[in-house]
Amino acid sequence: MASFVWDYLLCVLPSLLLLLLYLALRWPRIRCWTRLAFRAASWRLWVIICGILELPLDSNTKAWTRELESPGEDILPGSGQDSDGLRLICKPTALAQYLLRHCGSLAKPKLASWPKGDPHLQTLSSLLCGPWGYTLQFTRDNLLLRDGGIVALDWAVGTGLDEAVGRKRWEGRKEHQSGGKALGCFTATPPVLLLIPEAWGGMAPHLKVLCHQAMRLGFYVVVFHARGTAGCPLTTARLTEFGDPADLEQAVAYVHNRHPSSVMVAVSEGSGSGILLSYLGECGSSSRLTAAAAISPVLQGQLWFETAMPPIYRSAVLFHRKLQLSRYASSFRGVLDVDRALSCSSLRDLEETLSCSRAQLQQRAPSRPIGSQNSGQNAGSHSSRGLAPSVAWALGERAYPAKDWDNYWERNEPLRDADEVAVPVLCIRSCDDPLLPPASTLPLPLFQINPYFLLVLTDRGGHCGFTLEGREEMEGGRTGNEVEEKGNWSHIAVLEYFRVVVDFLKREKDGVSFDGPPGEYSQAVQRSRTSDMAPPRRRRANIIRKQRLQTPEEISVDAEEGNFTWKRSYTR
Repeated sequence: MASFVWDYLLCVLPSLLLLLLYLALRWPRIRCWTRLAFRAASWRLWVIICGILELPLDSNTKAWTRELESPGEDILPGSGQDSDGLRLICKPTALAQYLLRHCGSLAKPKLASWPKGDPHLQTLSSLLCGPWGYTLQFTRDNLLLRDGGIVALDWAVGTGLDEAVGRKRWEGRKEHQSGGKALGCFTATPPVLLLIPEAWGGMAPHLKVLCHQAMRLGFYVVVFHARGTAGCPLTTARLTEFGDPADLEQAVAYVHNRHPSSVMVAVSEGSGSGILLSYLGECGSSSRLTAAAAISPVLQGQLWFETAMPPIYRSAVLFHRKLQLSRYASSFRGVLDVDRALSCSSLRDLEETLSCSRAQLQQRAPSRPIGSQNSGQNAGSHSSRGLAPSVAWALGERAYPAKDWDNYWERNEPLRDADEVAVPVLCIRSCDDPLLPPASTLPLPLFQINPYFLLVLTDRGGHCGFTLEGREEMEGGRTGNEVEEKGNWSHIAVLEYFRVVVDFLKREKDGVSFDGPPGEYSQAVQRSRTSDMAPPRRRRANIIRKQRLQTPEEISVDAEEGNFTWKRSYTR
């Protein structure tokens, strides 16, 4: 009998333990301690994984670690519920003040905390993983360029999101917008949104989500793909240099001719900002864009290539670039050292091998017979990359490879012509971006002095991540489709920024007063539109001028004066 009782108790014991555990977890204090213990264990495990993969931990590591050791709150401390450290760095102008008043997404975004807010998890998810239900359909235009090359323009023509869910979210979004006006409905003619992917090409999930949201808001969406990327055929032995805007300039002109009555805006992600910023600088006031934005931009190209990237990211980017190059290895062997390029172990070495004549001649010189009568002709042919004389004349210095690394960046730094930019540019950057140089290297004087550049700097966000907390964590446990609706803060901020900028221009044109002299900005835009046909003047290739660093007192004095006017002299 005793053995039977013990056997019965042993059988029932697991169920009793589960029941007791369930009752204990119903007690709020125990549930809080259990959640904090689980998060602390997960955090320690993640630190070990980052150490093995040589991934740097972000600046919030110490704060999270300290607060995890003092469990006194139900949510993970350091989540930034009170403040996410968002800073808008710009010259105090009428446009900046208008943005602060009317762009609600710039007011304390609820960026996700760890683990969703970890910079590496955000970066990998934005580059590799997309949300379920977002399917896009594109139709492609292959645009023939003046040197015989081809770039691809993918026009978004439809989405596959469930219609009922999409209609419900669309109606909810309209209720929260001022005046019930959708973000994309600026005019009777829908605006055109030009998307520029990373320099290595391809449509990342981050860009697909932005494309989907823009379509739902009424934009015409077109994605620019450089030659030889994203399945675009490579018809010339010439790759697009990092800051060469010639192809983008022709693509923008083509899009403008297709939609001449539409407002055109552009968004770049990551290293794709190189050609966007170069285009804005070289075209100046003759740019056909009304506004531009750059998410996690590369503002200093040479510094980005020379800064060591975490091994896992560097290997992934190199593999992608080498895979593209290997497709056309036989075609490139006559103009560059393909074997050396495929064996490069850093982004700098690869870019230098592909684009600098000094690195290319090291391979070609031994193969040319000494004293050959055609040696001079061969050198000339290789130096101009086999282009026709008329095409070489049209391309100017870019028809020839750069002499060396420094010369390459003299003509390709994204901000080399920053003083000529004539449209507002919003740059969104996080301090914990694992793919970009430290935030301490940012050219802050540019944003403090140049009225056309605005920088939004956040503490968290990763590279093109900027994931928002779910509403169930922010508003007391509500669940549903609202969580997915919040999505990505940078998308919301960029699309709202375009609406506010265009509204600002319209008010200026109509002479509506809003704490600033009317008509000052629209005069600049109207002047730029009338000079569309003016040929761009070739400016000297110089890197952004070094500005004297201002003291905090001087910056505050400038902010108080706020006497900048949008009138400026135009050289284009």
